[in-house]
Amino acid sequence: MKITQVDVTKKTKEGSRIRGFARVTIDDCFLINDIRIIEGDEKLFIAMPSRKVESEDGEIKYKDICHPLNSETRALFEEAIIAKYNEAE
Repeated sequence: MKITQVDVTKKTKEGSRIRGFARVTIDDCFLINDIRIIEGDEKLFIAMPSRKVESEDGEIKYKDICHPLNSETRALFEEAIIAKYNEAE
């Protein structure tokens, strides 16, 4: 698997830790939209696309739509996205 393109849109909102959104193309044939770039306590990190779901007891949770299955793949995404974020104006 190779990340072939990363596009970043910086976006800040008062009171929010979200600093932008990314879209990643894998092997020039698979696109993932709406990866959030979040300012953590120590560094920026990414959050994969998710949707809000309500459990049977009425509790609201977020469920990933897609996500890396291992830490190496997560690191690959995070490094590529954060590098592009730092390049963006």
